[in-house]
Amino acid sequence: MDSLNRDQAPFPGEIWRMIDDAAASAARDQLTARRYLDLEGPFGVGLTAIEVGNDDYCRQPGPDEAGAVMGRAIPLPMLRKSFQLSIRRVSAHVQNGQPLDLSPAQNAAEAVANREEELIYTGQPAFGLAGMMTMEDHQQVGIGDWTAPDRALHDVLAAATKLDDSGYRGPYALALSPVLYNNLFRLYPGSDVMALEHLRRLCTAGIYKAAIAGGVLVDTRVGVLILGQDLQAGYSSQDGVHYQLYLSESIVLRIDEPKAICVIASQG
Repeated sequence: MDSLNRDQAPFPGEIWRMIDDAAASAARDQLTARRYLDLEGPFGVGLTAIEVGNDDYCRQPGPDEAGAVMGRAIPLPMLRKSFQLSIRRVSAHVQNGQPLDLSPAQNAAEAVANREEELIYTGQPAFGLAGMMTMEDHQQVGIGDWTAPDRALHDVLAAATKLDDSGYRGPYALALSPVLYNNLFRLYPGSDVMALEHLRRLCTAGIYKAAIAGGVLVDTRVGVLILGQDLQAGYSSQDGVHYQLYLSESIVLRIDEPKAICVIASQG
């Protein structure tokens, strides 16, 4: 089944390959969680939810009651962003070899990638979807002023100690807001050593700049990314001026070990 309608597009497969390559490259630059979490799939566009945990009684039945055994599932969001390419520019490339501007596809890919990151880190609470930083039972430590180079190391070590005390001994990955990440390039007074260099020895699964508030240290056993459809382009229509296209994917984070997460943020 061609859910992407590619066969309906009046241009050759070469254009699809160019779009796919441009989109994948742009998305890759924005994605962080895929770099340190295991990925399973793709399982196809038809995967809409995954079961988590074990079946159990929704409540213990009384002596004369029948029990109701329930399972739990989390939805697999479909992420989608439309874009358009000029019909004339596509024809100029196919017929005359002129360069084709694929920035609309790249911009759409960045939007999808940013939404993926948001769902993984903060979830979508209105739909019952938790992220690493909003999952119940995650751990947390406070945060100080990271303009002092030793404070960053102090806070991340505190988070690592919490994980270690709970039986999660790494490898660790650290995701930080842009402000916190950039502070890691400060030199220790009287030396040429940055906080980033110290933390890399602890966070062997990587340190990443992510679009989040605060930071989060995780043992990479925290969970698995479940991929339905990986990022792909599809065809909607054309209006005589533009080809109407879109990028879509479906993905969710299955959190198996909430205690393998330690959020670094202001406590209050």
